[in-house]
Amino acid sequence: MKNSLFAAALLSLTLAACGGSEPAKEAAVEAASAASAASVAAEAAADAAASAATEAASATTEATVEAASEASQAATQAASAAASATDAAASAAEAATSAAN
Repeated sequence: MKNSLFAAALLSLTLAACGGSEPAKEAAVEAASAASAASVAAEAAADAAASAATEAASATTEATVEAASEASQAATQAASAAASATDAAASAAEAATSAAN
């Protein structure tokens, strides 16, 4: 689209220079202005896309860190539960041994 606008602007400028007609000159100025506006809009859209991509990457990193932290906490709780179960089993074995004697 940007190339089409620039081509139209160049064609209008050429026609204006060759023919010397005022409407062609005005059309050339309008086409050049439209091409410039399109270029600015495209640059703004590219900046917005880059910003959105950066935000998405940041959110993904944050979610990954949070998930890793939760997994670590769950592993710690599981290890604690396993230690408690081991202690309970040892106590039960000791009680069984005492009862057998």
